[in-house]
Amino acid sequence: MAEHGSSACSHPSERKYKIALCQLFVSKNKLENIRHARELLEAAADGGAKLILLPEMWNCPYSNELFSLFAEEIDADDLSGSPSCGMLAEVSRSRKVTLVGGSIPERFGSHLYSTCCVFGSNGKLRARHRKVHLFDVDIPGQLTFKESATLTAGDELTIVDTDVGLLGIGICHDIRFPELAILCAERGADVICYLAAFEMNTGPLFWEVLQKARALDNQLYVATCSPARDLTINHAAWGHSTVVGPFGEILATTGHEEAVVFADIDYAYIREVRWRNCLSKML
Repeated sequence: MAEHGSSACSHPSERKYKIALCQLFVSKNKLENIRHARELLEAAADGGAKLILLPEMWNCPYSNELFSLFAEEIDADDLSGSPSCGMLAEVSRSRKVTLVGGSIPERFGSHLYSTCCVFGSNGKLRARHRKVHLFDVDIPGQLTFKESATLTAGDELTIVDTDVGLLGIGICHDIRFPELAILCAERGADVICYLAAFEMNTGPLFWEVLQKARALDNQLYVATCSPARDLTINHAAWGHSTVVGPFGEILATTGHEEAVVFADIDYAYIREVRWRNCLSKML
C-alpha cells in the first residue's frame, strides 16, 4: 500500500481546537446537497470549529445506480469540473478552516472511486483518499450490496499534514481493518477521520465498538461522520456521528437525524493518555 500525503511530524499552531461533524440529509438533487452542505459547514465554522467533517457520499444518495450520474472529475489545479470540491475550497478559504470533505463519487478515466478530499485553511487541496476497502455484503433476506459492481478500490494510505495536525483518513469499511489505523498512528496521526454510511444492519452491531477499538488500541482520537438517516432509500444510514477519545470514551455523539456535533481535540490529553499507558507497562 502506497502512502498519500505528508508523513512528517506536524507541529500544529493550536494544541487544542474544536472539531465539528456535519451529519446532513442527502437528497437526489446534487446542487441542493452542495448548497445545504455549505450551510452546515458555515454553521460549524461559526460555532468555532477549526476542523470540520462531512459524511460519506454527501452529494449523492448511496446507490450504485447513482454514483456514475453524480460523479465528478477532481483536478487539484482546476476544480471547475467538480462543483462539490469547488464549494469545499471556497468555504475552507473564506472561513479559514480545515475541511475533511466526506466522500463523493470521483470519475478518473474509466474508473469511479469513493473519494475524500481534504482542504487546508487556505482553500488548497491537501490530499485525497480513495476508499480502500469496498463494502460487498450479502445477508440473505436482509441486505445485498456490492460497491465493487461500480466502484474501484483505492490503494493508498492517506495521512495529511494540516493546520490542526496530522490526520489519518478512512472511508466507511476502512474502519473494519485495524491495520490502516495502526499505520496512521505509527506515522504520527493523532486524529483519524472516518467518513461513513454504515447501514441499518451493521450499524447497531459494529459502529460504536469499532470506533472505540481504533481509538483505544492506538491512543488517539477517532471522529466519524455519517449522513442523516433516510428511510426512503435502500441503503439507509445508521447515523450516530461520533467523536471518541484516546481512552475509548465517547466525547460527543448524536442520533440519526440531521445535526452538527462539536467536540474538543486536545493534544495534551493524548500525551497524558500515552504517558499513563507507558507507566502501566512498567509496573
